[in-house]
Amino acid sequence: MASGFFALLDDIAAIMDDVAVMSKFAAKKTAGILGDDLAVNAEKASGFISSRELPVLWAIAKGSFLNKVIILPIAFLLSAFLPVAVIIILVLGGLYLAYEGAEKIYEYFFPHEHAKHEISLEPMTEEQILAFEKEKIKSAIVTDFILSVEIVIIALGTVIGKPILSQILVVSIIAIIATVGVYGIVALIVRMDEAGLKLIQMSSKEKSFTKTVGNILVQALPKVIKSLSVIGTIALLLVAGGIFVHEIPFLHDILPQIPSIIIEFIIGLGFGGIVLGIVTLFKKIIGKK
Repeated sequence: MASGFFALLDDIAAIMDDVAVMSKFAAKKTAGILGDDLAVNAEKASGFISSRELPVLWAIAKGSFLNKVIILPIAFLLSAFLPVAVIIILVLGGLYLAYEGAEKIYEYFFPHEHAKHEISLEPMTEEQILAFEKEKIKSAIVTDFILSVEIVIIALGTVIGKPILSQILVVSIIAIIATVGVYGIVALIVRMDEAGLKLIQMSSKEKSFTKTVGNILVQALPKVIKSLSVIGTIALLLVAGGIFVHEIPFLHDILPQIPSIIIEFIIGLGFGGIVLGIVTLFKKIIGKK
């Protein structure tokens, strides 16, 4: 009896070791999406009055958790009964990521003309503020749903062929990290300027250490969000390129003398440019009709 119990513990330990290794690998594969998720949510959660930033972020985080509760069972069912669908969704997700990254680069070099909106100087009523918050939260949760699908499918793609229990544990761990980790960091980012302002107010001297740190935090917030956007764009193309390299046999050994990170970026940008061209042409055709 005792030997059977210890054998069971040994099996559990072996499974957890495998899960830890696979989770580490899956985290590396999804790091690009997590970076983009972080940049997007930091932007979505900013722009509110100080007292409403955390409540709005908490509402988005709850919506993100619900998204993953919906997505995970569907992903596991596909993996168990139709694994080829996971690969198809993975490649389609790669095309979407490549398109998103290429579109951001194109927008940077060839910015579109945006419609000008008249800015009202009249203060918003409480009902208008709540309606604005609700709309922003809804938009953020929809964006999170798309990113969550990509995160789950990419994580699942790293453990295809493994026992279903390992798949569930690994992908669930990544989903938890994607929710708790990302929104925890976003909370720190959006409160950076508030923390800096408090440090400035605490100091009575003109050139004190706390005041210097406070000024740095206040000035750093927009730069941090902007840098996250740039890093997220590069990461999108790298993740997309990595998907194509690993899932399309023709691209496995293309130009082996060049570092893989450069190949993945170029392939991701190339596919993204093709999809961007098709989408742009389609929009023009629809626009003419």
